[in-house]
Amino acid sequence: MTFAPPGVSVHRTTPADPLARPLLDELAHEYETRYGSSEDLNRYPAAEFAPPHGAFLLLLERGRPVAGGAYRRYDEHTAELKRIWTHSRHRRRGLARRVLTVLEREAAERGYSRIYLTTGPRQPEAKGLYLAAGYRPLFDLAADPESIGPLPFEKHLDLETTTP
Repeated sequence: MTFAPPGVSVHRTTPADPLARPLLDELAHEYETRYGSSEDLNRYPAAEFAPPHGAFLLLLERGRPVAGGAYRRYDEHTAELKRIWTHSRHRRRGLARRVLTVLEREAAERGYSRIYLTTGPRQPEAKGLYLAAGYRPLFDLAADPESIGPLPFEKHLDLETTTP
């Protein structure tokens, strides 16, 4: 069973899907605005986000993407979250948290026991999301995020605890 909020459907796809373009365009704009570069979006080939080791999904509302995210294989037991995004007009609705829930559940179903991710030091809303969703920071929360660089997090998965 896959969790989707009322009125929102889960669409499993690839980064090449035209429906993913708003996600990738907005992420590129965010990265360029906050960090001066969107180069990270091209770091991994699309195949890394495909089954059986990865996933790329969008949440659609009335056929339009409102949120999305992906994971790729980090190591044999670990999935790495990437591209967690909510459309700027749909923020503050809990959609990113719902993307996390779906990705965590699917990663657990595929045998991963841990999720790893990094977020940028200039993305306090992402840091807050991951802390609220039970991710453990792998850095000193009291330190200036700019002095750390990418902020790493982890979460151990269990099929029973990832069920919505």
